[in-house]
Amino acid sequence: MRRIDVRLAVGLSVLALVAGCGGQQGGAATDDTASEVTCEVTRETRVGIATGNATGVYYAVGNALAGQLSGTTGGKLTGTAAETGASVQNVEQLVGGQYDVAFSLFDTAVNAVEGKGSFTAPQPVQALARIYDNYTQVVVRNDSGITSVAGMRGKRISTGSPKSGTEVIANRLLEAAGLDPAKDIRAQRLDLTKTVEGIKDGSVDGFFWSGGLPTGGLTDLFTTAGDTVTFLNLAPLLPKMASLSPGYQEGTIGRDVYKTAADTPTIVVPNVLLVRKDLDANVACAITRTVFDKREALAQANPAAKGISLDKARRTLPVPLHRGADKALKDLGVN
Repeated sequence: MRRIDVRLAVGLSVLALVAGCGGQQGGAATDDTASEVTCEVTRETRVGIATGNATGVYYAVGNALAGQLSGTTGGKLTGTAAETGASVQNVEQLVGGQYDVAFSLFDTAVNAVEGKGSFTAPQPVQALARIYDNYTQVVVRNDSGITSVAGMRGKRISTGSPKSGTEVIANRLLEAAGLDPAKDIRAQRLDLTKTVEGIKDGSVDGFFWSGGLPTGGLTDLFTTAGDTVTFLNLAPLLPKMASLSPGYQEGTIGRDVYKTAADTPTIVVPNVLLVRKDLDANVACAITRTVFDKREALAQANPAAKGISLDKARRTLPVPLHRGADKALKDLGVN
């Protein structure tokens, strides 16, 4: 009987530890109600933030945001950022309750609320705000012979982490170029760190990456092996991509970003911060205010955060804006 009691006690302790490590500690995920939104967090609450690869911008900015929450809420709200596979995985784990806030590419977020693409049914997520833009960065080894996405046929190509926004965009770009991602390339579904290692050692011929500028992993690549790699021009594929989603827009990777010989035309996609629609409205409001009140601090973590702008914050449709975020943006003068 005593052995059973010990096992029960141990089991309860493990459950307590699991609960203590999750994003829901402190009640951040309690059902939202129709009560007035004050933006005041009155009890100690911790939120988990799903970011992306450790050498990417999501991770840098997400950690910076987590570190700013306490100071803007009198210590009541704290955050913990976690490395993840990024957008698709983030949405799945957000809905599953493993995190309370998630970075996502806009096209993935639209698929989530509409139940399309990687999602078989509409997901109960809403937006806190549109933030900075991601730049689609497609890099190939000079000795690969690849000069366009269509030229990737038969090559070893990293399409990003499984269930990432990068993988979604990579597959769409390959299809736009007339290739079948499942058959026409030797797909390497690698995170950014392993991708860069593969490019350096020659085991990967090229890769896709969707991230802010600059992305740490690419800075490392172009600093240490810039004479062996080249960006691909994606402008020819923009019309087909734009027909899939208005979120795909024209952009340029400036030559100064990674010290390349010339600017590179590319495709940009906005990012959004997502939460479950039942997140406590005051918590949602406090997080949203922190994003904009502490934008300069976030930009110190990575310059991509300089693209966070109140002018674009509400441009999240068809992803609905959370009512807590709506209150925060109104308080900040954005109606």
